[in-house]
Amino acid sequence: MIQNIWCVGRNYAEHAKELGNEVPTEPLIFLKAGSCATLAAKEIHLPEWGTDVHHEMELALQFDENLQIDEACIALDLTERAKQSQLKAKGHPWTLAKSFKEACPLSSFFPVNDIEELANLNLIFTVNGKIRQQGNTNQMIFTIPQLVDFVRQHFPVMPGDLLLTGTPSGVGPLKRGDTVEAEIVGKITHKWAIK
Repeated sequence: MIQNIWCVGRNYAEHAKELGNEVPTEPLIFLKAGSCATLAAKEIHLPEWGTDVHHEMELALQFDENLQIDEACIALDLTERAKQSQLKAKGHPWTLAKSFKEACPLSSFFPVNDIEELANLNLIFTVNGKIRQQGNTNQMIFTIPQLVDFVRQHFPVMPGDLLLTGTPSGVGPLKRGDTVEAEIVGKITHKWAIK
């Protein structure tokens, strides 16, 4: 069971720049509710109230009973960008923009035998057959071992929790009728229909 989704913001320098944000000097962590995750679904239902939902493709790690990483998957950190901008401008929390129903679609999981095997993975995200996001985990500002250590040290991490490791540049809007595909090259591919 996924209780918590620990998300790393601005962990790819180019993504931080594209949103006009400073590059962080320590991991920037925010939460998504575990209940907004959907595992290996074929469809993503955008919120009725949403006007500008963006995709953010990420490598997601799952903690085992010893709080080690034993599995990983693709996660989409869906973000209602209009609501996020509105709330941030007022200095308000922006949970609504990040933690709505189905805000964290997941692929199936694949096993992780050694965390070092995740250090050089290509991530590709396409919308209607056109590449939107493309990056490599070697471009992360904070490495995967650094992120794992940071969240275990600072937060009440539970077995089954997810750690989303950040998104490459190229985030953009989704609309109903889109078909999207996310791939971690050599590991897993997953497709969704946007509803």
